[in-house]
Amino acid sequence: MSGEKEPYARDRVSFGVIASAAVLALIVIVGLVVYLGRDSSDSSGSGSAAPAGSGTSGFGSPEVDLLGRRVDVPNNPAGQPLPQDPAQQRKSSDADWLTAAPAGTTSAGGWQRVYGASVPFSTSDGPTRVEDDLAVGYAHTPQGAVLAAAQITYRLNARPADRDLYVRQVRVSAQQIAAYDKALSQDRLPEQQPEKVTRYFVASDAFKVENYADDLAIIRLATRGPVVDGRQLWAALRLVMVWDAGDWRLKPATSNSSQTEYIESLSGWSMW
Repeated sequence: MSGEKEPYARDRVSFGVIASAAVLALIVIVGLVVYLGRDSSDSSGSGSAAPAGSGTSGFGSPEVDLLGRRVDVPNNPAGQPLPQDPAQQRKSSDADWLTAAPAGTTSAGGWQRVYGASVPFSTSDGPTRVEDDLAVGYAHTPQGAVLAAAQITYRLNARPADRDLYVRQVRVSAQQIAAYDKALSQDRLPEQQPEKVTRYFVASDAFKVENYADDLAIIRLATRGPVVDGRQLWAALRLVMVWDAGDWRLKPATSNSSQTEYIESLSGWSMW
């Protein structure tokens, strides 16, 4: 019996180490990128019905992630937006305005494997469509900010050399884009991370909206990490999102705005 458990134990240890490395890699990579501006006509308002999206619609057979949870596989590798129901969106007058989970993420199609990473799609707060392989059209709500944070974060990790993703969905300085372009020209950023890396980009277990305003949201995502001395830990990553040109975009990490730490409990967090 002990021989049967040993591979699983090793996998749990490896998962904790690599998941932590992935979070650290995110901080480094995002620090290089820039937002160059985007015409407001490229973004949709919140609550609109979801078009079929670019590429082939629908899903293939669902799979199971490293932690034994369902993840759907869209026929379009960039993801399949779900039909939107504006009535499911929270309002600022609702008691759970900052704590409610986006609708639909616990149903089929709610978590999709996009370029190897598990990312969330809702039926209430977007993304409403896929344009040029990018998920866009998030609701101007806390839930929309959370969805955009998870989507952009994981896509950045899975496809470090996708310049269009950096330019359109991250807002940083000209100096940062210059650093990114230099790394790109030196082939230091892979176009696509291999499966041995992306298999650890699993869905986060919970989220927290630490601060929310119309123009900025501070989001935390808690992703399951290692088990240490019998205690389950989560890697909690803080992300800053800005509302710009009709959509949420990621503000790159700085020493003041970004923080990753291990936590021992999800008490006070919102589950997806």
